[in-house]
Amino acid sequence: VQRTGGSSVVSKCSAAARGYIQDRFLQLLAGRRRRRAPLIHRGYYIRARAVDHCVQDFLLKTKSLPRTQILCLGAGFDSLYFRLKDMGLLHHTVVYEVDFPNVACQKATLIKEMKELSALVGDTGGEGLGAITFSGEDYKLLGVDLSELSELEKILEEAGLNNEIPTLFIAEVVLTYMENTRSDALICWAAAHFPQACFLVYEQVHPEDPFGHVMQQHFNQLNTALHSLAQYPDCEAQQRRFLGKGWTECSVMDMNEFFSRCIPEDEQQRVQTLEPFDEYEEWHLKCSHYFVLAASKGMEPSWSPLLPSVTVPRHAGPVGTAGSVPAAVCARLSGVPGLRRYGHHSVLIKANVILTMGGFGEEDGQHCRMRNFHVLSKHAGYWEAVCVTPNIPDKRWGGRLYHTVSCLSDTLALVVGGRTSPSSAGLGMLWLKFPKTCNASGSDDVAVELVSLQPAAEAALLRWRHSTTEVTFKGEQFLFVYGGRSALEPVLGDWYFLHTPELSCTAIAVEGPVPESRHSHSACSWEGGVLIAGGLGAAEQPLGSVFLLRELEHGFQWQTIETYPPLVPRYSHSAHVHEGKLLLVGGVWFHASSVPGVTVIDIMTGLCLDYVINVEHLEWPLMLHNHSSIFLPDEKELLVIGGGGNCFSFGTHLNPEPVLLSLSSILISH
Repeated sequence: VQRTGGSSVVSKCSAAARGYIQDRFLQLLAGRRRRRAPLIHRGYYIRARAVDHCVQDFLLKTKSLPRTQILCLGAGFDSLYFRLKDMGLLHHTVVYEVDFPNVACQKATLIKEMKELSALVGDTGGEGLGAITFSGEDYKLLGVDLSELSELEKILEEAGLNNEIPTLFIAEVVLTYMENTRSDALICWAAAHFPQACFLVYEQVHPEDPFGHVMQQHFNQLNTALHSLAQYPDCEAQQRRFLGKGWTECSVMDMNEFFSRCIPEDEQQRVQTLEPFDEYEEWHLKCSHYFVLAASKGMEPSWSPLLPSVTVPRHAGPVGTAGSVPAAVCARLSGVPGLRRYGHHSVLIKANVILTMGGFGEEDGQHCRMRNFHVLSKHAGYWEAVCVTPNIPDKRWGGRLYHTVSCLSDTLALVVGGRTSPSSAGLGMLWLKFPKTCNASGSDDVAVELVSLQPAAEAALLRWRHSTTEVTFKGEQFLFVYGGRSALEPVLGDWYFLHTPELSCTAIAVEGPVPESRHSHSACSWEGGVLIAGGLGAAEQPLGSVFLLRELEHGFQWQTIETYPPLVPRYSHSAHVHEGKLLLVGGVWFHASSVPGVTVIDIMTGLCLDYVINVEHLEWPLMLHNHSSIFLPDEKELLVIGGGGNCFSFGTHLNPEPVLLSLSSILISH
């Protein structure tokens, strides 16, 4: 537990070095520098922003009072005091920091050795007196175990903490490391002993969904179990916890809600453009698994820092479900390591033969971009897989993520777009040619050829997280390439019609209200047109709209499909059409109380039903984003291949085996 403070300050320091947060003191306290990934930078940005937002609100509300105090519980190597002092915000506020004795001693030594720190704090020479490791006029650093409440109370009294003045308690990922009886006692003690008090908490939530399982496993392996989660698994339980322990007001929100409602839009945009970024799913999942809580009592005026400054619709309560869909491991495919991947694409070449290519996954025990293809085929009721090493003329074109594959015949497919790194340009198109006999019983070669287009058309199609769908116009076949993103544009809303098979860009008139730009949406062919659902919009907010691009005599028309109840906004799902019903599978949404399962939309009536996936027969967390799925109409089954992602700093989760979802009970023919 003591080591968590050190790794936390190193991550905050890396975020500051990239401009996410302004804090010149972190480097002095971190001691060592390590460059973290953009996803980690965002995670520590939102954490620092939430704490700062609430602390500054407390100081603003109490600035007319003669004296206030801040008590940082488990402060570690945090720089809060030095930042506030440097900004001139501590005219009448004393900051007390508490941590384990050896952590407090290390920090006290650092402060004494660093002139920039010791000059700010103005050393009064009171340190070294037992548990008080450092003492300045408005800063006290105390070494004491928080779980020893009577000892804590005694030392705080010695250090000069005053029960009668407004006090802000801060617990930034601290209480959860304590046994619940001890953290509950601390919350009760603070409410009982301080007539005017505020309590700020930032920590984890939602242990039971797939991301939550990976998160818990990570902390258990570090021997830093998250004790709060079993008793207080969600934001509502945490709110009830404080209201039941002496606090009269309490507001709480997860970090998706905090980011979209409490951070001004221009600041959101600044952060979103600081460095190349393409891990939206993991960012939103991380944010749905952390919360900020502000509780208070006896404060005049009342302290409510979590009032939104940006008006966006609030994520409503739990999603109602119409039933469940059973999931089972696909028996013969369970030992194929190459199918553990995400950001790949799977396509049905012909009946019972599937090609899976690209993505990031596991090859020869290593995590890497996947260069090998896999051909899956069904024999005598069982799926089998074989690995095919493609002969790719240019190595850069091989391991790509977030591309599309469109099958034009049983021997020919077209790969459009995709990327290697999010900072590099998207990749061009490839022809995939395979023999008529292609299946998993023999590793027939898949020939790969680069596609040459007109330069303007080629540049326009350098994108990823887009969709490519077959459409028909005046009896001719076209591929409709829509949306996505590129190295320059974080979200695209344009489209192209490619006439097949020669792939000429064709101008076809499209009328009607143009859908807002999006990527990571789904697109399905239906009656010669395209059904577009969900996606991530320009402000990195999931979309809940469904559009039909339908054929008219002289072109196409965008038409909105209204859904009832409204479709819960989502992205990174897969989709299929069966007998007038649009099936959406998995994805990421902001309703943290559950994860998306299978949603069935009646295209004609708009009726929208959500089904949870019953995973009781799976022995591992099923992450249904960045996956691919193939609908098998005869069996009324979905074969889900791959899925998962990089779970913040908790490790990479790849669904270990393909899974079959049985839809027969929800697709009863009328």
